[in-house]
Amino acid sequence: MKTTRPAKAALWLAIVGALAGIARGQAAPVKVDGDIPSYKTVSGISGNLSSVGSDTMNNLMALWGETFKKFYPNVNIQIEGKGSGTAIPALIAGAAQIGPMSRPPKDTEADLFEKKFGYKPLVIRTSVDALAIFLNKDNPLKSLSLAQADAIFSKSRRRNNPEITTWGQLGLTGEWAEKPISIYGRNSASGTYGFFKEHTLKNGDFKDEVKEQPGSAAVVQAVGQDKFAIGYSGIGYATSGVRAVPLVESTGGEAVEANAENAYSGAYPLARFLYVAVNKPPSKSMDPLTHEFLKLILSKEGQESVVKDGYFPIPAPLVKEDLKRVE
Repeated sequence: MKTTRPAKAALWLAIVGALAGIARGQAAPVKVDGDIPSYKTVSGISGNLSSVGSDTMNNLMALWGETFKKFYPNVNIQIEGKGSGTAIPALIAGAAQIGPMSRPPKDTEADLFEKKFGYKPLVIRTSVDALAIFLNKDNPLKSLSLAQADAIFSKSRRRNNPEITTWGQLGLTGEWAEKPISIYGRNSASGTYGFFKEHTLKNGDFKDEVKEQPGSAAVVQAVGQDKFAIGYSGIGYATSGVRAVPLVESTGGEAVEANAENAYSGAYPLARFLYVAVNKPPSKSMDPLTHEFLKLILSKEGQESVVKDGYFPIPAPLVKEDLKRVE
């Protein structure tokens, strides 16, 4: 199960956009596809449900959990978000039924799972994210290219751009000109760290100066408090103290906003799916509690939670595809 490459991701998200018809125009509100059915309760659902994995999806898991408990008050839900790298190991160990991930499982993770159970984990798409590069709200920078981002965050600089250490090197003047760029990021257990490393740094190494934060909210909070900072996080963690800088994918390209329309079309270069991994034996039913939770995610109510959390919902055709895989 290979990690999605940038071109493949853009193509797939373009297909999503063609199917969805959810966001049209930057100012258009993001809405759930009207063809996604509402969730219908079943009897006999109770017990403990544990989720271990992506910090990016922590708030989203909490919203899904709250909605699920409204339908099933006797269910106890525990959520632990220490990074996508913890999801598959938790499923293998039986420490969780749900493994949220902000990237697809790596080949090594899927292989370890298969070695234990004899089959790969089931991975469903839950939502779409525009992974944002955040600046402080007072930063006047109009756009940032991926080559410039690589030169800021990476010591490898595989996009062949000279190292960038000050805001003046990006064209800012006045008080900004000589100010060093304060860099914030995530740790290696994070799927967001891995996605940014692959798609922005071309798998180069991060600079030692990057201040690693324990979660997405901590990155955004740091950038909001530090006028001269930069950091990356899922768009769902945006606050009034920061703004997502428009990104330019290649030399001569246009700056693209981190919004739903651009994520669906693939125009935004750091668009991605957010996933949930579970243990489902082939040709067998999974346990009812996990099964119903996945159905909730892939329902009108579940996708409304996606919008509420600041991410972008998936369209009905993809919901239908993944519901068939869940059964």
